[in-house]
Amino acid sequence: MRKIFIADAHLRAPEDENYRTMLRFLDTLPADTDALYLLGDIFEFWIGNPQPVYGHYQDIIDCLKRVRARGVRIVYFEGNHDFHLGDFFSEQLQAEVHAGGAELTIDGLRVCLCHGDQINRADYRYRLFRFVLHSPLVRALVPVFSRRLADRTAATLSRRSSGRHAARKVRWDYRAILENFARGRFAAGCDVVITGHFHLPMVKDEGGRRFVALGDWITHYSYAQLLDGNVTLERFR
Repeated sequence: MRKIFIADAHLRAPEDENYRTMLRFLDTLPADTDALYLLGDIFEFWIGNPQPVYGHYQDIIDCLKRVRARGVRIVYFEGNHDFHLGDFFSEQLQAEVHAGGAELTIDGLRVCLCHGDQINRADYRYRLFRFVLHSPLVRALVPVFSRRLADRTAATLSRRSSGRHAARKVRWDYRAILENFARGRFAAGCDVVITGHFHLPMVKDEGGRRFVALGDWITHYSYAQLLDGNVTLERFR
């Protein structure tokens, strides 16, 4: 059976190309797909259990419900643009939700899965920002957030992410950071490491083990699949 792994779609509006392409991709998943792993930042912004659901995301939620109705298991790893998801996604999509990374046994392989925003441990400023947003206090306050405040938070997160992305690429050697992270997980016994966040499609083999960085669903339209014990990086256009 086939497993699919996607990250960093940053979906915003139904009329956007990446949003429409994502709908087409999910609606045409191969018949042998039995699990869909969403490794964070699928949405440009989603926090908590919005009632009613964000209107611009209704199409993608309906699409995910169709995927689930086919018997495809959905596993969601929260990112830095989508978090505190447990209530909505576990109830509406019967999804398994992880607030952080996890190591899972999949088809006999030990697989490390994470969004990736905590990999660069030297980025102290971001780690503090993340700690605050993911804190129990913020989670408790989510139900009383007004939709206007949520929208403002979304805009702030988007500007923060976009504005610093170029500077971070200059400051940090993403490839080296990712390779070091993968090497550490391999030493801990993982056969496969899959991550998102860096928008950098990448495959690295070491000692019979494989690391995959998923790229994104903005310019690369890349995803990974696990089929017959082999993990590959694919593109959909």
